[in-house]
Amino acid sequence: MGKLNGKVVLITGGGQGIGFGLAEAFAEAGANLVITGRTLSKLERAKEKIEGKYSGIKVAYFVADGSNEEEVKAALEGTVKEFGRLDTVINNAQNSASGVTLVDHTVEDFDKAIYSGLYATFFYMKHAFKYLKESKGSVINFATGAGLSGRAGQSSYAAAKEGIRGLSRVAATEWGPDGVRVNVVCPLVMTEGLIKWKEEYPELYEKTIQSIPLGRMGDPKDDIGRVCVFLSSDDASYLTGETITLQGGSGLRP
Repeated sequence: MGKLNGKVVLITGGGQGIGFGLAEAFAEAGANLVITGRTLSKLERAKEKIEGKYSGIKVAYFVADGSNEEEVKAALEGTVKEFGRLDTVINNAQNSASGVTLVDHTVEDFDKAIYSGLYATFFYMKHAFKYLKESKGSVINFATGAGLSGRAGQSSYAAAKEGIRGLSRVAATEWGPDGVRVNVVCPLVMTEGLIKWKEEYPELYEKTIQSIPLGRMGDPKDDIGRVCVFLSSDDASYLTGETITLQGGSGLRP
């Protein structure tokens, strides 16, 4: 299959969108998968699709709300019970009040982003560490260009994601001696939501595309997933604590 034969990768939010694209990329590379999310039917469909498409790949799933520490612990324990190991955790799932200005945010709006993103990442990292230490594994956390550039209407989302970046850097420092690597990816991806937005606001979509040097949105599997496969592989064994922008050049930094 590929460079990750025999590895086990857990992806939060793996039943749809970016998470499903990531799952396909890892399945293509030979990894067995664990996908988590809040909706059982989405996880079931994702398992069926991936196992039907990628021969020899096994997919397990656990219904888990990332903001619930006990459900996170149960998903991780179930992963190791099912496969006997855990090599990579990808914290992808996130919910937020997108498009709401800072002054219009409620505490509930802010909590939605912090709990579904920052707390979920914290819980998965904290309780996965003992397994990742055994496998000399890795963590890939998802952040956003909205936090790097200060995009309007994304205050709680950006705050949660920048918190995740800080958490990731500290973990990279603390866990490096144990051989566990932690990196961050900031993607710009074509998702179901963006497809709908493109249909509703075609002129704004075209303007957005024109601002991207490569002239397109990223593909969840081919553009984002394959970089994550690299980050979790031995090819990236000396890479940790970094933020990688996968935005077609629109996240250019000095």
